[in-house]
Amino acid sequence: MDIKIEEDRERVIGCRELNRYVEQGSNSHQETRIAPDSFFNELPSIYGKEISERYNYLQKTLTEKLGGPFFSDEGFIIYNGDCVDLLKRLSTTDLRFDLTITSPPYNIGKEYEEPKPLKEFIDWCSTWMELIYKLTKANGSFWLNVGYFEVEGKGLCVPIPYLLWDKSSFYMLQEVVWKYGAGVQTRRQLSPRNEKWIFYVMDRLNYTFNLDEIRDPNVKYPHQKKNGKFRCNPLGKNPSDVWEFPKVTTGKQRSSKERTGHPAQFPLGIVERIIRSSSNPTEFILDPFLGSGSAGICASSFGRPFVGFELRPDYCEIAVNRYLNFKRQKKSFLKQEILF
Repeated sequence: MDIKIEEDRERVIGCRELNRYVEQGSNSHQETRIAPDSFFNELPSIYGKEISERYNYLQKTLTEKLGGPFFSDEGFIIYNGDCVDLLKRLSTTDLRFDLTITSPPYNIGKEYEEPKPLKEFIDWCSTWMELIYKLTKANGSFWLNVGYFEVEGKGLCVPIPYLLWDKSSFYMLQEVVWKYGAGVQTRRQLSPRNEKWIFYVMDRLNYTFNLDEIRDPNVKYPHQKKNGKFRCNPLGKNPSDVWEFPKVTTGKQRSSKERTGHPAQFPLGIVERIIRSSSNPTEFILDPFLGSGSAGICASSFGRPFVGFELRPDYCEIAVNRYLNFKRQKKSFLKQEILF
């Protein structure tokens, strides 16, 4: 959509020389889709039998220890309950997960949380992080998404990783910065436009990391050579530790197609990158703070049996409806692919 605005040197945001969006004459908002195109690919048939067997084992173990689930479909299981309680009960079994990916409440007063005193919040996080550690395979990983909050008398936008990075037995491999466009507007400090992912592993010398699965093909000099050989991997470059993905947004003409009724939803594109890099088909994925079900939809799409815990039944319903809607759309898409 063209931005119609008169040039005015006194109003710099309307000047072609100073605002590249006006110069380009376009709206820069990147609208996300219900799911990236890669989610609609059919899984290789070689994984079908193993996925079914793994799912059956997973469901049997969960049912014996936790009772019946809120929802279960092959590769996608949800339990409605407190994650600390559910994780404790699972820790007495032989079940171990290859990857946990989650985003807990940030202790900032969202509709799904009761803010806790700082020490209580950190202790609570340490409790479930340590339980995840006990439920992770020896070569497994844990990806934790956290933002920032105010620490009274100390700081306004304190990154939560500063307070949590060493509060479990995991080895912190690195911090990944998620950069996005839309966000909170401020006048007395810079507007926050990033959140953090902490990449933890059990064993710093032995963990799954499939770099070729997530290489970025957008290479500035793809034909550059050294000593007669191409300098860059033919599949692309390492995407680095700064990831730019558009937020799942709301609002007129800005609402993302993957948007649900959940107030804190991260984009499927990010989850895909993590799941493809830090796990393999048929391996088990866990999200103890299910929310809108992004991790589950991604895991099941790429052949990883998934378990999610969610305290609120209405969010469980959102996740189930989202999963079923995605499954219908994928089935329709694959049917069309066969026809044409």
